[in-house]
Amino acid sequence: MAYPFKALSGTKTLLLLAVIIITMLLPECHADDPSEKTSWIHHVVRRVGNRVVSPKRRDGKPPFKPGPWMQAHATFYEGGSETFGGACGYEDVEKMGYGLNTAALSKALFNSGQKCGACFEIKCINSPESCKPGQPTLIVTATDHCPPNYNLPSDNGGWCNEPRQHFDLAKPAYLQIAEYKGGIVPIQYRRVPCKKQGGIRFTITGNPYFNLVLVSNVGGAGDVISVEVKGDDKLRWTTLRRNWVQKWETNAMLVGEDLTFRVRTSDGKTSTSWHVVPQNWQFGQTFESPKNFKGLT
Repeated sequence: MAYPFKALSGTKTLLLLAVIIITMLLPECHADDPSEKTSWIHHVVRRVGNRVVSPKRRDGKPPFKPGPWMQAHATFYEGGSETFGGACGYEDVEKMGYGLNTAALSKALFNSGQKCGACFEIKCINSPESCKPGQPTLIVTATDHCPPNYNLPSDNGGWCNEPRQHFDLAKPAYLQIAEYKGGIVPIQYRRVPCKKQGGIRFTITGNPYFNLVLVSNVGGAGDVISVEVKGDDKLRWTTLRRNWVQKWETNAMLVGEDLTFRVRTSDGKTSTSWHVVPQNWQFGQTFESPKNFKGLT
């Protein structure tokens, strides 16, 4: 059967072919701000035979993978949700999304607070009288610091002295892998991706001339290395300075602006939380993004 297609001129045919080829070869295009499209192409996929080829990841970086198993020791300390996050600036680890599966890291691991928010898988080993049967594993978030005690030897009380790699676990976490009577137990540990419920959280404190932003409940690598903020009016992208562990500061005028935050973790990945803070925000409030980095699946 013949179809009544109108013949195209040579010039129109070449233009049509050029559009088809460009559409097939273009990578995924997104505007940085979903409310401000800068291209008429929102999403492009390529079909090769019967396969649909998705565009490459925007950041081109592989997902955060578990690290190698290493040897260390673990102890436990008493406390509660408002004390287990002290050295990292997490005022209440349960409200911040970390629960009580938390750990204070020795100086060698803490890295001046830069490992706050990182996650570790831990298992008790080589101590049948102290380790829980079946060698269960535990995933904890680094939320505190175990300071060195140079008045005691590293193998007898000075467990967190350098260069020891040591985990002082919150008591509820420790009791999941070891018996209370164990005291100090040998462990294996490895760095793993963090899987968090909900999105990244931003708590803003301070005053109009000094803003302090606590970033918490971060998935993926978990440890934040940079934070940027942007307003919807006068404030352009501004890099915050690390004030103390996971608290970030800026003297920029944030009051009265609808705020967007961009967070970068130690594996180089970034997550932008567009318009996460409304224009009428107040100091002391916490805002949760709909987005987060991916953790263990």
